[in-house]
Amino acid sequence: MTVETFTDFDFQFEWNIQQGGNSGVYYLFQERQNKPGTQMYMGDDGTSPVGFEHQLVDDERHSDVLQNGPTRSTGALYALFAPNDAKKLKPAGQFNQSRIIVKGNHIEHWLNGAKILSYDLGSPELLQAIAKSKYKNVPGIGLKTKTRLLLQDHGDEIQFRNLKIREL
Repeated sequence: MTVETFTDFDFQFEWNIQQGGNSGVYYLFQERQNKPGTQMYMGDDGTSPVGFEHQLVDDERHSDVLQNGPTRSTGALYALFAPNDAKKLKPAGQFNQSRIIVKGNHIEHWLNGAKILSYDLGSPELLQAIAKSKYKNVPGIGLKTKTRLLLQDHGDEIQFRNLKIREL
């Protein structure tokens, strides 16, 4: 997790995940270490960070993608929005390049040079997606705040390199 917090930023990074692996990059998340809240998954004690995630996963092999579909695939806004048809993912074991841009209320996810998802905080589409998701009972989800960036650890091997963040 970054030490610094960011409001508007352009975060670019390369990543390489093992076959069957699952990870992600969290942003606009709540740090709940001392303020337990809604349990988000089996085994969660209510203190793990919760917020938006640019999903990084082996689309071809991971059960979350295979069972739950494109909103759980690489580049998705995890469990809310699927990437578009511009998505060109390299297979597990090869490096991909991702980018997250947050500027005002507009957010974009990029993969290997293509914009694969965009949305606006506060939009009817986002509010509807949240209302139908596991995040529906999380107060403050989807609000613009200063944020750290967090590389998720699910215990699967993933490599990151060339991490660059620019404040906008």
